Amino acid sequence: MSMWSSTSASEAAPRALIVEDEPAMHDELRELLAALWPALTIVGHAADGCDALRQIAQHAPDIVFLDIQIPDPNGLDIARTLRDRCHVVFVTAFDAHAIDAFDNGAVDYILKPIDPARIALTVRRLKQRMASKPLDLTDVLENLAPRQATASYLRWITASVGNAIRLITIDEVVFFQSDQKYTRVVLADSEVLIKKTLKELMSELDPDQFWQTHRSTVVNAMEIASIEPNMAGQLTLKLKSRRESLPAAESFVRRFRQM
Repeated sequence: MSMWSSTSASEAAPRALIVEDEPAMHDELRELLAALWPALTIVGHAADGCDALRQIAQHAPDIVFLDIQIPDPNGLDIARTLRDRCHVVFVTAFDAHAIDAFDNGAVDYILKPIDPARIALTVRRLKQRMASKPLDLTDVLENLAPRQATASYLRWITASVGNAIRLITIDEVVFFQSDQKYTRVVLADSEVLIKKTLKELMSELDPDQFWQTHRSTVVNAMEIASIEPNMAGQLTLKLKSRRESLPAAESFVRRFRQM
């Protein structure tokens, strides 16, 4: 049974879930929605993909405000599971490819930083759409996939270090390593944590430069010095700019030997 029904839209106050991993952005969006659409009930807030899927199943919202760049899984992956079960408003930083695909599919979106006038337009559109069955997102997301594939690879990373925002060029990175919901970004003389999963990063990195050498590790190929067995006979990577060794998966070693 679909989680959307005419009774939920027409006979009861509409219910919405906000999926956003930036607390300030969530608070701003929630305040604007409360001012522009008092009848809208916010049933919850999720900061990552797993919690979003749990709350969608729990609350069966009529509307999901869905940040694209959330961790594990991301917003597009969640949208693929929703299909036509609820109305979706994508929340995204400026991306001309994505916006073009959303416009062609008649799917609404909100740009970061949030523009109150844009939220007001989104609210008007949603009120009109509540009388109709939600759009099946399958075709929209399929159209978006090839557009994303043509996008340029990641060139730099920003990370919070105390009260400062550090800008790291991608060539400075020696390796990335998964750390629960975060990823270690290891440089020659330091390291930082970023709130993005290794899986998300891999879709943005140039595969010719960054090689997945283990299920939890992606290494800058220019930083690989050698592959050697350790005391236990397991194969490890020696690096040019770091003293530690990294585990090397057998599948990667076979690829390395063929070069």
